[in-house]
Amino acid sequence: MSDSQNQSGGQPAPDHYFTASPASEDRERSIRFTLDGKDYELATSSGVFSGSRLDLGTSVLLNKVVPPSEPGVFLDLGCGYGPISTVLAGSGDAEVWAVDVNERALDLTRRNTARCEGAVHVGRPEDVPEDLEFDEIWSNPPIKIGKESLHDLLRTWLPRLKPEGVAWLVVSKHLGGDSLAKWLVEGGWEVDKHASAKGYRVLKVCRYEA
Repeated sequence: MSDSQNQSGGQPAPDHYFTASPASEDRERSIRFTLDGKDYELATSSGVFSGSRLDLGTSVLLNKVVPPSEPGVFLDLGCGYGPISTVLAGSGDAEVWAVDVNERALDLTRRNTARCEGAVHVGRPEDVPEDLEFDEIWSNPPIKIGKESLHDLLRTWLPRLKPEGVAWLVVSKHLGGDSLAKWLVEGGWEVDKHASAKGYRVLKVCRYEA
C-alpha cells in the first residue's frame, strides 16, 4: 500500500494531503462564513482541502469551541487555506503558527491572514522551531492519510503542548472519532468529548492529571 492510501479502506487519499505542489489547475474562488457575528471572506482554490466551501468539520469546530481571548501561542495543524488561523489571529495578542505540506494552501493562508491583528507564521511543519510549545493546538486532522500516519502526526505535535495546554480536534464520527479518542486515552492523554454536531465529534485533549 502506498503512503497516499487510506489504510482502513485502501482508497487513495486526496492529493492535497501529501503533495507540496498540487498538479490540479489553480482555480481561485472566495468563500464566506459568519462566526459570532463577524463576517469572513477568504480566498481558496482547487488542490487544497475543501477548496470550494468551508469544510463542515471545521465549521463545527469553530462553532463549538470558543476561540482564545487571552494572549498565547497557538498551532493550526493542517491549516489548509487558513480559516482556523484567521479566526485564532483575531486578537492582537495571539501568535499563530499555521502549518501544512501544501504550498498552494500555505500561500492562500498567508494572504488570508495578512490583515489579522495577531502575528501569523505560515510554513511547513519543519519551519516551526523545535523548542516551541503551544497553549492550544487546533486541528481538523487529515483522517484519510491512514491510522498509522495520523497517530504519528499526533505523537509528534501533542507533546508540544504546554503543561496546561489543550488541543481541540474535530473528527467525523463515522471515520473514527470515538476510536481516536480511545487511542489517545490509551496513550496517556485526558480526552473529553466536548461536543457533537452534524456527524462530527469535537475532542478536547490535554495532559493526564493523576
